[in-house]
Formats: sequence, structure tokens, C-alpha cells
Amino acid sequence: MPYLTTPPGRTRPAGDSSGTVRQRLGIGVPGCAHPMLAPMEWAELSRPGLGAHPGPGRAAGPLHWVVLDISDGPGTRPDPFCAPAAAALRSAGVTVLGRLDMRDGVRTFGELVSEAHRFLDWYRVDGFYLAHCPGDPARLGQIQRLTATLRALCGGAGEGNGGHVPGGDVHSGHLVLAHGTHPHPEYLECADQLVTYAGSWADYRWSQAEEWTAAHPAARFCHLVHSLPHTHLEEALRIARWQGAGTVCFTDRTRNRGQDPWAALPGYWDEIVSCLGPGVSE
Repeated sequence: MPYLTTPPGRTRPAGDSSGTVRQRLGIGVPGCAHPMLAPMEWAELSRPGLGAHPGPGRAAGPLHWVVLDISDGPGTRPDPFCAPAAAALRSAGVTVLGRLDMRDGVRTFGELVSEAHRFLDWYRVDGFYLAHCPGDPARLGQIQRLTATLRALCGGAGEGNGGHVPGGDVHSGHLVLAHGTHPHPEYLECADQLVTYAGSWADYRWSQAEEWTAAHPAARFCHLVHSLPHTHLEEALRIARWQGAGTVCFTDRTRNRGQDPWAALPGYWDEIVSCLGPGVSE
């Protein structure tokens, strides 16, 4: 059974079985196929009421953010299908994140900043999702420099959601570091959220969250789980809450034959939305 050990003298920041603190889980979508190939998915993601920041007079929905990836990044020129898709998400109160692939830290600062500029200029993203982000202490300085620069760029990005933290306030850009496993704790100072699990259900159901995460709110952590059968959805939600995740993405899609499990929404998408966002209009 997965567990997270709570340090002495602290209460769990996420909802646990003791009922000390409860926080509703939300959804993060780490990417869908191109809008031309998956128009139904993009239309669903911009459905009224689904966004976590729908504006005055509207109930908050469960969708915290969606990652925009045109061609392993922003591409070389503006895409006529992706710009309207991103605008529709923002109008629905969904934070749009541009995907920057760090390739475990081997890409240069200049390459990544150049791509960030294109995402902001062409698609007016609200922040960035740093895929394959390193998590070792030796790379910490590199990530601190990059994330500080990205925040400065987002500060001048104009209108839009402008970096809404799930369940929090507005600031200069929402940054998600997608490590896929637990990084050195100081990485938490670089971003709004860390993806501390990314993998299959077979591994997730026996996973363990590191002890230091219990000292922080659930809104700071995200779990991405593929190959999750519908019959285990409720169990996966319990594990996410117990391990202190505030944002999740679960899918029954798999990596069989080299498929991208995040290219399409899960077959039980409506059930996830119903569980996590009871105010969403049908």
C-alpha cells in the first residue's frame, strides 16, 4: 500500500483519513494530439465551467492546466490551429502551459528561452511545463536561473490567466517542473508545482511519496498515471490524496506499440470530471 510518512509535529497538508485538512483534487493535462488531429479533445477541454479560474460569477471547475505542445515545443512558425485552441482554453478559465523539453538538462539556456519567447508571442501562454526536468542537486543552479528568467518573461506576457496557481493567487507565470520522480527538495523553490510521479498504474499503486513532501500543501505536487483501468480509478484517487497530490492526470491509455498515452483523453474522462468538479455543466 502506498504511504507518505508525516514528520513529527506536522499535520498532513492534503486530505487524509484523519480528516485534518481536505483539498479538492484537480486535473492537469500534460498534452493532447494536435488540435487538427484531436478537435474533440480540445473542444472538451475548453467546455464552459471546466476551468479552475472561470471568472466572476462562475463556479470553479477541476481543470487546473493544459500543456500546449506544437512540435516538441512551439514549432518554427505560428500554427493556425493551435492559437485559437489556446485562446479558447484561456476563455474557459484554463491555464495554458507551453511545453519546454529540457531533455534531462542537456539543452542550453538560450534554446529554452528562445522557445519560451515564441510560446508567449504566438500563443500567449500563462506559464511553462518543463518536461524531463533534472532533479539532482548539481543541476539546481541551472534550473533556478531558467525559472527566474521564465517568470520575468511571463510578467510581461499581457492578459490571460497570468499564472494562476491552482487554488491560489495570480503571479508572474505558472511553472511546472516535470521530473517524474521526487527531486531534491530545493527544487520546490523554483516552481509552483512539481510532477513527482509519472508512470504506469502498476508502479503507482505501490509507490511512496518522500517524507519531505508532507510539509507542503498538496497544490505543489502533481501525479501523472497511465495504463489505469477504470475499475481502479477510485483507488488511484485515494492514493493521490493520501500521498499529498493536488493535481492529477489519470488515463486508461497505454504506451503499447510506442503510443503516447496523453495524446487523447481517457475513456472515463467524464467520470473523472464528475468526481472532481461537481459544478461542471454538462
